[in-house]
Amino acid sequence: MRVLLVEDDLRFATALTAALRRSGYEVDHAPTASAAFAAAPCDLVLLDLGLPDANGIDVCRRLRERSDVAIIMLTARGEERDRVIGLRCGADDYVVKPFGYPELQARVEAVLRRARPRPAGACTIGRLCVDLDRHQAFVDGAPVVLTRKEFHLLAILAQQPQMAVRRERLLAEVWQTSWQGTSRTLDVHVATLRAKIGDAAQIQTIRGVGYRIVGDEGVLAGDG
Repeated sequence: MRVLLVEDDLRFATALTAALRRSGYEVDHAPTASAAFAAAPCDLVLLDLGLPDANGIDVCRRLRERSDVAIIMLTARGEERDRVIGLRCGADDYVVKPFGYPELQARVEAVLRRARPRPAGACTIGRLCVDLDRHQAFVDGAPVVLTRKEFHLLAILAQQPQMAVRRERLLAEVWQTSWQGTSRTLDVHVATLRAKIGDAAQIQTIRGVGYRIVGDEGVLAGDG
């Protein structure tokens, strides 16, 4: 699991990076907001609110607009109002400094458990491999960069290849909602997945039902 630590206090960042690496995480450190936006994709962002080049709340909003990555805010601002603002702008959790590393580790584990589908091996459809244990997808052996929700959506389809999966189920499991107003978001995510996996496998639209994923052997004339 890859963690991006966005923190301008070098001494604090060095100590926390070392602790996270001892726990088995890959860690990238970004001392500024601009460095965070330029960083490689990750599974979790630990975000300090007091950055030299941007307000941490604005950084959180921008990260959330471009990705479904898990975000935990790390800050000395412990007032209830600050916590509410942080959570409402897209953070998954809010940890007030100073904190003990065991507490932070427990919160990281909890957020990542909620963010990831349950591990269940790997599924191969055509030239696409979806590794559910490693939370990665591969086309011809090359990794495909996916957001958390894109992977969750792909994982559900991949576990039932050539079977139609209803829109209602996808909305419930990926977005935890039955509200049909989210339906357009589902369509956008499917379109993005199609672009990312190319012709390695096909995600087909089943009108009035939902979607299914097939390999080359399952392509049927007339399916979109």
